[in-house]
Amino acid sequence: MTSQEHPGSGSAGLDEALSRVGDRWTLLLVDALLPGPRRFGELLAAFDGLAPNILSKRLKALEADGIIATTPYSRRPYRLEYALTASGGELAGALRLLTQWGAARGGGGAGVHHQTCGSTVEARWWCPTCARTVDDAEAPDLDFV
Repeated sequence: MTSQEHPGSGSAGLDEALSRVGDRWTLLLVDALLPGPRRFGELLAAFDGLAPNILSKRLKALEADGIIATTPYSRRPYRLEYALTASGGELAGALRLLTQWGAARGGGGAGVHHQTCGSTVEARWWCPTCARTVDDAEAPDLDFV
């Protein structure tokens, strides 16, 4: 089924997101850049099994999509540092949700915790117009634009 067969279901938005960050390694690279800028060698060392040519390809695609920005730190030899743009930083929430989902299904890791008390946090939909949490009973009424 295509996203046009389910208007309002969010499929078109999901298709767009997956076309930008849905391949292997991409979300892991975004996650690795959340704490701050990193160099190519640092990123390569952070992931077992990631080949240099694949890393290079993923970084170029992320830059073309405006998710990361590069800054030269050496002219000879030419070397770059990679950092998330504001758009890339907006993926942090989605990564936290995926992390929580994976952790709950035995994917390793502990999920997302509240730094103050240590409890596992839960994601909630929030309506800024109504200034309240949207509960599960209202979820079918959520329209993705």
